[in-house]
Amino acid sequence: MSKSGHNFMQTLFRPFRSSKDENHEQELEQIAAQEQKQFSFATLVSATKDFHPDHKLGQGGFGPVFKGKLEDGREIAVKKLLHSSGQGKKEFTNEAKLLARVQHRNVVNLLGYCAHGPEKLLVYEYVANESLDKHLFKSGRRDALDWKRRYDIITGVARGLLYLHEGSPSVITHRDIKAGNILLDDKWVPKIADFGMARLFPEDETHVNTRVAGTNGYMAPEYVMHGRLSPKADVYSFGVVILELISGQKNSSFIPILDAENLLEWAYDLYKKGKSLEVMDPALASSAVPDQVAMCLQIGLLCTQSDPQYRPTMDRVVLLLSKKPGTLVEEPRRPGYPGSRYRRSRRPTTSIDSGNFDSDMFGSTINSDDHSATATTSSSRRTSRQLGSRGKLPMQG
Repeated sequence: MSKSGHNFMQTLFRPFRSSKDENHEQELEQIAAQEQKQFSFATLVSATKDFHPDHKLGQGGFGPVFKGKLEDGREIAVKKLLHSSGQGKKEFTNEAKLLARVQHRNVVNLLGYCAHGPEKLLVYEYVANESLDKHLFKSGRRDALDWKRRYDIITGVARGLLYLHEGSPSVITHRDIKAGNILLDDKWVPKIADFGMARLFPEDETHVNTRVAGTNGYMAPEYVMHGRLSPKADVYSFGVVILELISGQKNSSFIPILDAENLLEWAYDLYKKGKSLEVMDPALASSAVPDQVAMCLQIGLLCTQSDPQYRPTMDRVVLLLSKKPGTLVEEPRRPGYPGSRYRRSRRPTTSIDSGNFDSDMFGSTINSDDHSATATTSSSRRTSRQLGSRGKLPMQG
């Protein structure tokens, strides 16, 4: 590693580092400096036309995102940290450290960094078709997602998560898998994005106890209710995404049908009645492979089971997706959701109340998700009131 590269990473991270994390962050700085590239601020100003509003792609958890074009013709996306964003600084640093360690076809590629005085920026590959939610939940754009594309998105995200859980240098739990954090490139290849809330997972640990961060409608019940985080929380979120891809409906804004108060219950009830295809988005009628749709629904329900010990690992999910439709014999148990009856199989080492959040920090992690939440029980309604104005909880650990 060059001396200049090490000095650059020190400059990037120094304002955000606490003394107790210094040794750990120095290790990550070294990795980042070896793997990534420094961009000059002038280069990014030129690429984005001085961060012109016409080039703005959206607003991330810690600041705006701009489209740019480098002199060599490459298109890029630039995340720009808001100077006033305290929570954003934490997410910025977290995302930079973690993405410096990973490289996979189904994980967004971090090209480099820029530190220029108070300006801190992350530079990514530009992903042409934006995020999955902008297609899946917009009636005018949903037709672009035929069944083959939706199935390819399911399998691609599964491979990306398998890499994060088992193939990357350290086990990474994303904590915020959702349609809005799955980007689609010009060939509709899915890429997992937004690692601001992700956690490096301790080696040889089955779970950790932590405060809750994530988006309403996608968080596993044991995580929301007990702060119990494991890779199975990502499995649960992925299961929700599968059910959303099949149905074309968003779990957090699902309109209750009969006794089903959320998308998961509705899909499970139809599955148990042998009516799996009634879950399917009508827009898929002409392109769907019925046996494949039914198999994916079954996998989605396996992933969202209430007790995490019954959920498959991502390794198992990838294997199940490779099987011939109609051969899957594993029967899912009833899905869980925040507020539903959930009993932990083992007592965690520390009890953490998911209600202990700093409400002043909610606004800094708002993203493009709407604020609608499925009403389930009084417990889940309490959780909904603790969410930020767009349904997202702050990262606290």
